Amino acid sequence: MKIALAQTNTTVGDLCGNTQKILSFAQRATASGAEVVVFPELTLTGYPPRDLLEKQSFLDGVEQHLEQLAAAAANLGVTLIVGTVTRRSEASGRPIYNTAAVVQGGRVVFRQHKMLLPSYDVFDETRYFEPAPRQFPLTLDGSLTALTICEDAWNDKQFWERRLYSRDPVAELAQSGARVLVSINASPYHMGKRALRREVFSAAARHSRIPIVYVNQVGGNDQLIFDGSSFAMNAEGDVIASAASFEEDLVLVDTETLTGDHHESYPDECDAAYQALVVGTRDYIRKCGFERVIIGLSGGIDSSLTAAIAVDAVGKENVLGVGMPGPYSSEHSVSDARDMARNLGIRFELIPIRDQYQAFLGVLQPLFNDGAVGVTEENLQSRLRGVTLMALSNKWGALVLTTGNKSELAVGYCTLYGDMCGGLAVISDVPKTLVYSLARVANQRHADAIPENVFVKPPSAELRPDQKDTDSLPEYDVLDQILRGFIENNESPQQIADSLNLPVTLVRDIVNKVDRNEYKRQQAAPGLKVTTKAFGIGRRFPIAQRFSE
Repeated sequence: MKIALAQTNTTVGDLCGNTQKILSFAQRATASGAEVVVFPELTLTGYPPRDLLEKQSFLDGVEQHLEQLAAAAANLGVTLIVGTVTRRSEASGRPIYNTAAVVQGGRVVFRQHKMLLPSYDVFDETRYFEPAPRQFPLTLDGSLTALTICEDAWNDKQFWERRLYSRDPVAELAQSGARVLVSINASPYHMGKRALRREVFSAAARHSRIPIVYVNQVGGNDQLIFDGSSFAMNAEGDVIASAASFEEDLVLVDTETLTGDHHESYPDECDAAYQALVVGTRDYIRKCGFERVIIGLSGGIDSSLTAAIAVDAVGKENVLGVGMPGPYSSEHSVSDARDMARNLGIRFELIPIRDQYQAFLGVLQPLFNDGAVGVTEENLQSRLRGVTLMALSNKWGALVLTTGNKSELAVGYCTLYGDMCGGLAVISDVPKTLVYSLARVANQRHADAIPENVFVKPPSAELRPDQKDTDSLPEYDVLDQILRGFIENNESPQQIADSLNLPVTLVRDIVNKVDRNEYKRQQAAPGLKVTTKAFGIGRRFPIAQRFSE
């Protein structure tokens, strides 16, 4: 059986556009000699559709477009496996299934419903879907086939030390005599995820003794980035076909000869993370209807990396950098920003905020009552920059990209309605130490566009004389290890202190900063997820709470 892995980038809710994309890939696959074309999970709706699934008009549209797709593909002579949803007729339980629909000869001939519904990290499928009570093998081109949907294949008792579910759909279907497993997926990216997937499915292939065809979604939808990286494996768990990462692709595999196409991906994980941010930024901008972006350029490493990612995402002609020096800005902050903008080929404008700052101080001074100068005056500078960027955004219809990194957001080293102003937080899930590594990747792609001085100068917000980040924070290589233990691994302050040989008082101070600044993060722009645990959709903590460690 010749199977085409159709790795598509669909848009949530774009039923017409998604239908046309499915049909286009089906036509290409047919021309390439495929007998079956497999698409990702919920291809028709886009993933994740979230509360669109509660709209009856949306569900009506999904079924109508599935029928239209079946009719349009009737003459292709190829079988389609398409991710969609199915209404349930039962009076109890959730009203819909997450479904893999098999389309042949102008109609839907088989529907396999998802059995294991994840409800952790970024997933919330038990909110919408009813789990399938049973699953059945089907015959494709004369071959008995096991068909599963994403999480269904992530519960191998021989792989996981602790399983989340009592049932293993892959094992159950394999016992029916299936000769191949087809898995459709919408599996989001984080660093290390591509290798983990291959380990999981390689183990499944060996344990079940059947080849596996794995098809994954690609592209960005809101905070989630999907890397694609679809593949096929033989019964020994060896990869026999592979699709590119972070781009749409069509790959053919022959399950009889166990041969297939191999398309290049990103073997270096840092390079892959950079490309993930490019894809997530590009798709967020375009799927939200924007074309141009604005970035406040401080001459620091964070805004420099954000600018490079933006250029790769939407083109240098669509990126505007704005320098906004204040009373404590150094000369190199302006010159580094200007040089970097010139090297990237983006437009650069300089709008000093010194006069506005003095004017605001003059207006507020009677109310300040000659109080000591401190954080209030620092934040005022940041907020003036936010006002400036948002004014340009409103005037030109361009999206502001914020430049705060994960380390800063974690401990509240950011200003509400200041540097947090914007529509997308591009590097909000990138720890500061990783920012430097990704900036080196940017310089490989853009001929050292980021000046070396940006890499070597001490990080500073430049909101008071001689300010450095280390005035109130430990060095970032220490801070990021503490944050990783607390945020991604849920370790206690004592565990972190013991593992890193640090004073527990230091660790406790950092984790308390994380807890106290939840109110800021929940007002931040959506950010792109590239680590195992991102602020926002994947980390849900209360704001008004009194638990501390």
